[in-house]
Parts: sequence; structure tokens; C-alpha cells
Amino acid sequence: MNKNRIVLATFSLLSAVVMFSACRDKKSTGLEYARNMYDPIAYNQDQPVSTTNPDLESFKGQTAQTPPSNTNPIGFDRYELPNTKEGYEASAALVNPLPVTEKNLAEGKHFYTVFCAPCHGEKGDGQGHIVKLDKGISGVPAYHGDDANSSRGGLMRDLQAGKIYHTIMYGLNAMGSHASQLSPTERWKVVMYVQELQKIK
Repeated sequence: MNKNRIVLATFSLLSAVVMFSACRDKKSTGLEYARNMYDPIAYNQDQPVSTTNPDLESFKGQTAQTPPSNTNPIGFDRYELPNTKEGYEASAALVNPLPVTEKNLAEGKHFYTVFCAPCHGEKGDGQGHIVKLDKGISGVPAYHGDDANSSRGGLMRDLQAGKIYHTIMYGLNAMGSHASQLSPTERWKVVMYVQELQKIK
């Protein structure tokens, strides 16, 4: 019984010493369990790299490196047309690579509802709830109708798939780019659904 009390008292005393010694140094994190879970093995891309390793001499003191030219990250689809009037006009030649199926249309409608309908409206009439709030957003075009003109010329209902895709990619006027929110496949599904809205009489 006395032996257990001695062990317990010793453990308590050591714990108190460790706790109070950690409190003196405000920068100390104290004892840490599984240290390798706290410190990453990889270099921090924002920090200079150590030059003591001869394998890293080519880094020239910089961790983050510019990718080699003409390379793409894995899973990245390059869109070659620039955000210019010429690029927009050239986009008319693009064809939607996806087949028109119920599944693709349903997914296109979902993405349209999330990203486009707040301004363009559920029916593509340019009367989304943000427009109705009248918060300085005006001139949102409808996708159908004889008076629904594009700010780039022509009727909205006559826009080709490629031009719709180009606009989703880069944005136009008050509409921002949706390239970071929608993958290329998702953009084409939205285009497919918008072309269904263009058919509304």
C-alpha cells in the first residue's frame, strides 16, 4: 500500500513540475503526443528551403517553383480561347461534347439553379430573386424572347453552345467567372440546360 502511495506521489510531483515549467515559457507548447502529426514532413511552399541539402540546390532557396512550361496539373483541362472579343467569337465553333440525356439535363438544371438562377431566374427570364431585390443589379438578360438581346449583339436565344460556355468561363459585365465553381463537364451541362431554356416561347 505504501509503495503505491510513493509511486502516485512521485508521479504527481513530476506532473506538477512539467506543467509549471511549461507555464514559464509562453512560447512553449508543452509536451506533445505524436510529434510527427504536428510537424509536416514536406516543405512549406511559402518558406525558403534549406540549402544544406545538395539535392535542393536547384531550388535556389525557394520552395514553391514555377511549373515547367506547357504542362498541366493532373485533372486540369486547358481552355485555349482568350477572354477577348476574338476569343468569344471563336468560341462559336465549340460543340458540347456531352450527349443530351435526362441525367445530364437534370444535373445541368441543378447547377443552373445553384449558380445562375439567382440572377437569370428559374425560367431563364432574367428575373432571379437577386434582381427582384433591386440591389443595383439590372440588365440581366433572359434566354428567350424577341427582345432579349445580348450585350455582345444578337438575341440571347440564338447564342451557340460555345458562346454560352465562354461566358460561363470568363463572366461578362456584372456576372463573374464561374470557372472556379464549375468543372468543364459541369459547365457543359449548364450550357445544355440553358439551351433548353432558349427554346421557351
